[in-house]
Amino acid sequence: MKIDLDIQIACENTNLPTTEQFEQWLQFALAEQKIEETELTIRIVSPEESQQLNATYREKDKPTNILSFPFESPAEIELNFLGDLVVCADIVDKEAKQQNKQLLDHWAHMIVHGSLHLLGFDHEHDDDAKIMESLEVQILAKLGIDDPYQDH
Repeated sequence: MKIDLDIQIACENTNLPTTEQFEQWLQFALAEQKIEETELTIRIVSPEESQQLNATYREKDKPTNILSFPFESPAEIELNFLGDLVVCADIVDKEAKQQNKQLLDHWAHMIVHGSLHLLGFDHEHDDDAKIMESLEVQILAKLGIDDPYQDH
């Protein structure tokens, strides 16, 4: 699988995964869906930018861990651009500590979770949530990461 990944760092947090780690997590997440070639952007942001985007696009006036913005090209244009993932590093750090998770494991979960959103999965309804969470658990297990939902 070929992934053209653009990483944008728009925050002061220096405790970030490497490009190789992001690519590995994406490889596992997208391989499950038979994606052979794609490009996407991961933008790592401050809580302020996360809150602004969350308020604008989801009408939730608070920062969040990850936002997914799928790209849909016009029918007459064939592009392999999957979309954008916007990750708030401070929120991911905070959640990992609160949930007693390894930081990189939580980052991997967020990237897998966001990638599945880019592919059209969601968790708005219980049945959809079960499908999406099951996929996340399967993908993370292949990465050697424990079930992030086991405490729920």
